[in-house]
Amino acid sequence: MRYARLSPSKARDIIRHVKGLPLRDALALVEATPNKAADLLARTLRSAAANARKNFEVEEKDLKVADAFVDEGPRLKRWRARARGMPGRRVKRTSHLGVVLSDA
Repeated sequence: MRYARLSPSKARDIIRHVKGLPLRDALALVEATPNKAADLLARTLRSAAANARKNFEVEEKDLKVADAFVDEGPRLKRWRARARGMPGRRVKRTSHLGVVLSDA
């Protein structure tokens, strides 16, 4: 998933828990976690599993999360009025989420 409107540090909190888990356990973990990073990671995991099924004809029960990573995307720079009308900078971060699945 690219350009997710979520800071990379918040996404890394949930990513570090799913590395090395079987796909079913990883999906159960992120679906039980009530935050935006978990929802985006669940979508990414389901997409990677669908790609593995379609492109490599691998059964979903055999898959495990070999690697998961979050890279920083471009930052949206916005301004908001502060004291005496001076601009105050707001940085809205984006993330790129990636998942590598293996059948070994």
